[in-house]
Amino acid sequence: MIDTHCHLTDPRLESQLDDVLSRAQRAGVSHIITIGTALDDDRRCVQLCRGRDNVRCAVGVHPNHVAEVEFADLPQLRDIQSDPSVLALGEMGLDYHYGHKTKQKQAEYFEYQLDLATLVSKPVVIHCREATDDCLAIMRNHPGVRAVFHCFTGSLAEGKQVLDAGYLLGFTGVVTFKNSGELREVVKITPIDRLLVETDAPYLTPEPMRKQKVNEPALVMHTAAVVAQLKGMTVEELDTATTSNVSRFFGW
Repeated sequence: MIDTHCHLTDPRLESQLDDVLSRAQRAGVSHIITIGTALDDDRRCVQLCRGRDNVRCAVGVHPNHVAEVEFADLPQLRDIQSDPSVLALGEMGLDYHYGHKTKQKQAEYFEYQLDLATLVSKPVVIHCREATDDCLAIMRNHPGVRAVFHCFTGSLAEGKQVLDAGYLLGFTGVVTFKNSGELREVVKITPIDRLLVETDAPYLTPEPMRKQKVNEPALVMHTAAVVAQLKGMTVEELDTATTSNVSRFFGW
């Protein structure tokens, strides 16, 4: 199994990184993609991948971190992404839940990163919260960019919008929560060749491990079990399918 989205540079995970990676291996999580959120974090992600064949990364500027990065510094992303450990750009996108005051700035940073993705021919990892229409409208200006909407928690109608646009959906431990009935319906309609599983660790610990406050890659197996059940397949079959999706989407 591959955890396609986590944040190993978060101090809660990085401070115990060897143990986190060992527990992942024992749980059956063979590969991990760690995600950057701002330029300094992106550089730490690249550094963390060095010497670890089973860890790769994506680098970008998260919409909730646009205030930390000067627009004039965004060209640094081109140099950072040139490292062989970088599989994608992101996470990038729009967040209207926390970022009402930075909507315009978010859009500008998002456009810049999509332009870069086009230029360097890399897929992108999308963070989209309460902004599906605007996010898709911006992405229509970049039709050649392949994308996964990570940690998808939108409505069934929004899920259909993303799928109709040709993108992938990534599902986290939220799908294991008891009140996630509509999200589970999104899983059911998602074609198996456009589905990924992830933790978003250290956030969103899945059931039945909610008492463990710090999520980690090993726990993606709980999300995978629920997704597999919803898709009417075994965890092993889901593993085969999602591993193929990672290979095709990320080139890993």
